[in-house]
Amino acid sequence: MLTAKVTLDRDFVLDRVDPRLFGGFAEHLGRCIYGGLYEPDHPTADQHGFRRDVLELVRELDMPVMRYPGGNFVSGYRWEDGVGPRDQRPARLDLAWKTTEPNLFGTNEFVDWCRAAGSAPMLAVNLGTRGPAEARELFEYCNHPAGTQLSDLRRAHGWEAPHDIKLWCLGNEVDGTWQMGHKTAQEYGRAACEAAKLMRWTDPRVELVVCGSSFRGMSTFASWEREVLEHTFDHVDYVSIHSYYGNQNGDTASFLTRPDEMSEFIDEVVATVDHVAAQRRSRKRIMLSFDEWNVWFHSHDDRRKYDIKDWD
Repeated sequence: MLTAKVTLDRDFVLDRVDPRLFGGFAEHLGRCIYGGLYEPDHPTADQHGFRRDVLELVRELDMPVMRYPGGNFVSGYRWEDGVGPRDQRPARLDLAWKTTEPNLFGTNEFVDWCRAAGSAPMLAVNLGTRGPAEARELFEYCNHPAGTQLSDLRRAHGWEAPHDIKLWCLGNEVDGTWQMGHKTAQEYGRAACEAAKLMRWTDPRVELVVCGSSFRGMSTFASWEREVLEHTFDHVDYVSIHSYYGNQNGDTASFLTRPDEMSEFIDEVVATVDHVAAQRRSRKRIMLSFDEWNVWFHSHDDRRKYDIKDWD
């Protein structure tokens, strides 16, 4: 029988661990939102329609931050559709996940849910089918106290105080051809730079995450990070990393080595970021936001052709 030994040395410290490493991700995908976080007819639902059983489990996990609304979903999302009176919100086709989005749960509900769960909200803006102006408008709606059309609109919707959201993602995986609004590194870098400038001018306290590669196997990996950061380096704080690991081939031994691949992925992105900093003679340190990762078995059913008449 094979045996293993683990030695813990509390004096051998590599660095401080940011508690946000233990955050989570909520996307309009499957039953994550509808039937998960939000289900007004569920026996445990509170006055907001939030499932208390889910909230209790999330509180037990003690997630300090939660990312929303996507994910692929955000690249086609119109944030205006998800605010205001629910009976006036439009239903839209969700081209990311081949369904109909009722928009019964949106930005304000998510912020309230985060407060109930003890998590800080981390919002992503749509830089796929939309651009810097719409990103800044959502930012103003959420964070400006009062006195402008958008901040007063939030107040009219029932949220008097600003949400004061600190952490924002500038789009999602736009290097992927599957993404709505797919862009080249130059196209995305320029859009992200302008969005970052507008958001930081609105509130300089903001922390901004620029999109890294969708996953390590992308043909543009590393060159994407380099070119995007050449546009955005002075205006952002983090570059994102995404990675999911499955055992589709039934090779358990290889599957169990995937954490080593994850470590190599991190090292490669760090090296690329440091290369851009060195070229600029900059002492600024861009950090990593590993904001999508998990064990996930992909069936690739999402690649099938769907008849729009069959969408829920």
